[in-house]
Amino acid sequence: GCLLLWLLPSILRARASPETRPSSPLCQQSPTKVSCKGAGLQKFPKELGQGIKYLELSNNFIQNLSGSNMPGFEQLEYLDVCFNQLEAVSATALAQLPRLRSLLLGSNHLHRNYLANGEAFHLLRSVEVLDLSVNNLESHMASWYISNLTSLRVLDLSGNTMTKLLAGTFRNSLRLRWLDLSNNYIMEIQEGAFEPLEELEVLNLALNSLHCITGFSLTQLRVLNLSHNALELFSSEEGAQPYLLRVLDLSHNRLLSFPELPRAHDLTHLNLSNNLIASLLPGSPHPREFALLYKEMQRFNGTVRPVAALTHVADLDLSNNRLQLFPFSFFRSLGSLHSLSLARNCLQDVARESVSDGTELSVRSLDLHSNALRALPRWFFNSLPHLESMDLGSNSLQPCGNQGRDLGGDSHMSAPRDNCTSFYNVPRLKHLSLSKNNISRLQPHAFTRTPLLSLDLSGNRDLSMPTGALGGLELSLQELSLRDNQMDEGQAALPCLGTLRVLDLSGNHLSLLPTGLSCSPLESLDIRNNSLQTLGTVGSWSHSLRAVSLAGNPWSCCSLGWLDS
Repeated sequence: GCLLLWLLPSILRARASPETRPSSPLCQQSPTKVSCKGAGLQKFPKELGQGIKYLELSNNFIQNLSGSNMPGFEQLEYLDVCFNQLEAVSATALAQLPRLRSLLLGSNHLHRNYLANGEAFHLLRSVEVLDLSVNNLESHMASWYISNLTSLRVLDLSGNTMTKLLAGTFRNSLRLRWLDLSNNYIMEIQEGAFEPLEELEVLNLALNSLHCITGFSLTQLRVLNLSHNALELFSSEEGAQPYLLRVLDLSHNRLLSFPELPRAHDLTHLNLSNNLIASLLPGSPHPREFALLYKEMQRFNGTVRPVAALTHVADLDLSNNRLQLFPFSFFRSLGSLHSLSLARNCLQDVARESVSDGTELSVRSLDLHSNALRALPRWFFNSLPHLESMDLGSNSLQPCGNQGRDLGGDSHMSAPRDNCTSFYNVPRLKHLSLSKNNISRLQPHAFTRTPLLSLDLSGNRDLSMPTGALGGLELSLQELSLRDNQMDEGQAALPCLGTLRVLDLSGNHLSLLPTGLSCSPLESLDIRNNSLQTLGTVGSWSHSLRAVSLAGNPWSCCSLGWLDS
């Protein structure tokens, strides 16, 4: 009897007519909220009851919103009809939604019947959030849809087929703060298109076909995304008003030089990755292949603007460009810079311009992987007293050994005499990657007085680590990677690393584990793809180990006693 009573509501719902589908198990309903996401609906649901404020109908098959099937929704504030087959919206339907604040119509077919639909949209005087993304809307269609929406604060027009921004598109959207125009085909922004948007804070123009931004004057913007375009030039307009811009993404473009930024701004995050920038030094001319394709570009004077105004930039990404020198003087003026990436460039050396004693950068995280660096001078590290994390993977750097501990003398020297790089006494460095540097032998005490927490030495084929190579890291090192080095046990002498918790020895030729592991409190051990037949006597880490990877070893079935440990 209890079972039948428990099943009774489900039986009644199963017998309900299609008109009461929201009462089916596929819809979830509370006094003010109904979700019929993916319920297979072909029409707007009826008989939901009074007082519904939130209605989710995404991922269904609804083709039109008409007034005849939308009674009793006077309280509705949020309506989501994304991912349907919507192509018609009637004025009588929208007239019944006087309190609607958020209308999400993304991924439908609103390019059809856009004239009648846009006329109906004129009734949405209270809508603040509108999603019209992925509706195959052309420029004039989008303009018509929003032409009378005076309360809009958030507008998503991404993923459409717009090719230009018309001058009057936003003339009545004066309160707009967040605008997404990404993933269109925009090649032209008509003069004055953004002029009415004095409250706009976030603008996304990524994934379009813009070639040139000149006279940028949106002083009120906080976030601007222009990534994945075809920009060859970005320049701003100087005026009396300071710029409030904090985040600027110009990645994946064709910039040949550092962009012309406004002198007065609050920029903290600047992404210039995946461009064609070859030099950052002031006064560097543009490469010869730079073409003045646009009349408005002819006023460009051919040199980069001084960067004295970049005092607030904390995160600068210049990865995947064409830089050949690390221009120390350029970054010296960035007093707040904490994270700097110059990965995947053509860096061969540090610029040898005059560097005064005591000059310091505030950088904490430095990414230089995938360059052509062969050595870094000692003064380079002395100028980075706050450095905590450094990625030098995929270069050709050789760490110095004992001889590096007493390096001194001329702070401007290019590198130690034997063309190695000293990692001795870098007091705040905690994380270091030297993967894929063709290091054949790690010299003794290479990291003395540098309290590393993690060290990546993976991908250095036939690396030899004699006794004492990791000397000085016994009380600090927590993570060590020696992956894919094809080392045998004679090449991997580890000291007693008393704090080591994560060790990756995969992809080597080990038939025995290093004896030094006996005193390490390991929690994760990766020994895949070696020549191990047994682990022998398991050390103290038998009680601390949480994860171990063993595959790809010729284990002896007669010597598995270590598994009991």
